[in-house]
Amino acid sequence: MWAVSSPKQQRREPPPLPEPLTPLIDAHTHLDACGAVDAADVRAILDRAAAAGVCAVVTIADDLDSARWVAAAADWDERVYAAVALHPTRAGALTDEARGEIERLAAHPRVVAIGETGMDLYWPGRLEGCADPAQQREAFAWHIDLAKRTGKPLMIHNRDADDAVLDVLRAEGAPENVIFHCFSSGPGMARSCVDAGWLLSLSGTVSFRNARELREAVPLIPPQQLLVETDAPFLTPHPYRGAKNEPYCLPYTVRALAELLNRPAQAIAEESSATAERVYGLASCRT
Repeated sequence: MWAVSSPKQQRREPPPLPEPLTPLIDAHTHLDACGAVDAADVRAILDRAAAAGVCAVVTIADDLDSARWVAAAADWDERVYAAVALHPTRAGALTDEARGEIERLAAHPRVVAIGETGMDLYWPGRLEGCADPAQQREAFAWHIDLAKRTGKPLMIHNRDADDAVLDVLRAEGAPENVIFHCFSSGPGMARSCVDAGWLLSLSGTVSFRNARELREAVPLIPPQQLLVETDAPFLTPHPYRGAKNEPYCLPYTVRALAELLNRPAQAIAEESSATAERVYGLASCRT
């Protein structure tokens, strides 16, 4: 997360409801950034998602207010789970008080991951107030330790920072389960992650024809290490790129992935859902 939409993008019509593809689990979304405020909003978003076959979502925090909100939202609807952390660009806000609150929220039984954390070397120098690489590295190391202490998966944000992320993981020692959200790197990084046993979560970027290196990397990911996500409200799949994304749009990404891999979309849906349930420890929503 941490994207900027232009007024033109915001005026685009939402994508139509896709043909349902069941079961699907959205491994990474931002319900608050999708416009949800209360339980009724969350229910409406999840009802739209259910109409497209999406039976559960993991909603992700990127700051302290968001961490409080996602933990509450996970109690509002049984289809919602949460992850808490400070986004790497906000790592400068990881005070002792913030660490204590994130630890408290991480103990919530419906908080199923620590994230999104990691390294972002794109925004420093471009975005006022963005944490510098040293701050990001320190915060990333702390979140790695929290994932180990809680036994919950570590969800990584990596933007233009392949080497830095791998360096921190090696230096600190990775937890048992590591998820690279919105994996967007090339074949070399994919091989490193797959060899380490980590999971790669793919978003609407797999449908972007200009994402050449990512599209070359995708066939290297074993089915048991693959998740799918929207990262909503961002990264809406082609041909709706630029419109507001939402969990109901996930079948578009899965079908683009199926076309790229020359595999049935239904098989990818079933495999990725089983993997999400296993790694996050979710109640089964498959029929």
